[in-house]
Amino acid sequence: MPRRRVAVLVESSRSYGRGLLHGLAEYARVNDGWAVTLDDRGLGDQVPGWLGAWRGEGVVARLESEALVAAVRELGVPVVDLRGLFRDAGLPLVETEEPRVVRLAFEHLMGRGARRFAFCGFEGTNYSDVRARLFAELTAPHGGCLAYRPPARPRGRLTVELEQASVAFEGHLADWLAALPKPVGVMACNDIRGRQVIQACRVAGLAVPDEVAVVGVDNDELLCELCTPALSSVVPDTRRIGLEAGAMLDALMGGGPPPPAPVFVPPLGVAARGSTDLLPGADPEVVAAVRYIREHACDGIDVSAVLARVRCSRSTLERAFARSLGRSPKAEINRVRVERIRQLLAETDYPLARVAAMTGFEHPEYLSVYFMRETGQTPGRYRERARDQPV
Repeated sequence: MPRRRVAVLVESSRSYGRGLLHGLAEYARVNDGWAVTLDDRGLGDQVPGWLGAWRGEGVVARLESEALVAAVRELGVPVVDLRGLFRDAGLPLVETEEPRVVRLAFEHLMGRGARRFAFCGFEGTNYSDVRARLFAELTAPHGGCLAYRPPARPRGRLTVELEQASVAFEGHLADWLAALPKPVGVMACNDIRGRQVIQACRVAGLAVPDEVAVVGVDNDELLCELCTPALSSVVPDTRRIGLEAGAMLDALMGGGPPPPAPVFVPPLGVAARGSTDLLPGADPEVVAAVRYIREHACDGIDVSAVLARVRCSRSTLERAFARSLGRSPKAEINRVRVERIRQLLAETDYPLARVAAMTGFEHPEYLSVYFMRETGQTPGRYRERARDQPV
């Protein structure tokens, strides 16, 4: 039986699109029935030049423009949309379940101790406007949320254009964040906006997460880890969306009827990182001390350096840490330092001498003794076990 020829018009430039492509590739591989035509796309790219002359049996696409909708409909073959921007086109749709995305973000902020809320999106993009409305509804019984409004409508119609144009308003965003009641939990419409919020907090001199906790959407790991602190994010199940879209398209190409309603796939959860690592109810001295420790534990600091920063007695700080964290300032320094060593051992191939230098040790031998004392393992053994873990 000849393979069905399928055109895949999904961006590889964004984490969300790459996740969809992984799911579609898995479906095509397992079912072994597709011959895929695919090019390297960005979200909002023009209609590919080859599409008009292409002859095939089906299309999976993230339909971002009216021109692309018209082009795929002109082909006269089944089409499955993964974007949802043009609902009135009547095309079968598989998409992330937005109410669940927003609820996960809200519950994550609540669980981390946030009691004031705000939303920052890209006004005029459909996914952002939906998330803003849902977040406002969820927060209404808890005092509501304040939503960011840019001083002027950014120029552009496409999602990418609106996202890029918003960079020009960083100063306005910083002023808005500075004026919010603190502490506050901010939901950003996606990780791109979340990174902009964290950067604007830095411009405004606001501490993340102690004054402004931030959660994004999409779990673009590279983008999230490039933030300081790293951005927490709702994790969409893009793999399953790709699998569902593949099955739906196969059914349509086999002569089946269009699905009666869109298929909405719930997200997997929240990847918690430093941007929401709040200390709800902690003493002010503890908040200031923990913030300093997070930033400087790998500089070789000790408790005396922390005391110089927060300007209180050792006994006062010890008692406050015991009340809020259940451990001492020295234990917190060790915890942060060990976690950084573990991260470097597990995620990089750096030689031990470089790991030592990056975590405040003059010699790798000192790091080895320290790590063995704190964890019961040598650095080499920990690295081996971390690499053996299934992905």
